[in-house]
Amino acid sequence: MFFPKRVAFTSLIAMFALLPPALLAQDAHIGSVRTEFKLLGPNNTIEVERFDDPDVQGISCYLSYSQIGGITGAVGLAEEASEASVACRQTGEIIFDLAEVEEQEVIFTQRRSALFKNMRVVRMHDAETQTFVYLTYSTKLVDGSPKNAITAVNYGAVGGNQ
Repeated sequence: MFFPKRVAFTSLIAMFALLPPALLAQDAHIGSVRTEFKLLGPNNTIEVERFDDPDVQGISCYLSYSQIGGITGAVGLAEEASEASVACRQTGEIIFDLAEVEEQEVIFTQRRSALFKNMRVVRMHDAETQTFVYLTYSTKLVDGSPKNAITAVNYGAVGGNQ
């Protein structure tokens, strides 16, 4: 009986090791504002977080999204809204290896419900204008949401490493 448990544990570790680093990246909580008072459990809020682009040094992205409070929010069973906003800015010298930056790649993901809903940020590379475009949207197992937000950072003026 010991062997199958060990294999399952090893498989779990291997699965996490294969995840892209961006999906495991830590984000920084910047702040929040209360949007609705809840008598039981936490209040409804709008959260603001920052994460740094994992492959492009010098670009940070700021996300805002709603967080449902109350009892369902406290225990993680609330279905969070699909609305989110993203703003990415140059926060230092922009440095990247063009060979390591894909044309389109998911660089951030966050679980938004107990059952198969995620908020994602995708970085797209517009080589012609030397710009990184960041798109946020939500996915769901059956149907996602067309609600999205977009921002862009031009690196041509600062001369990213290519």
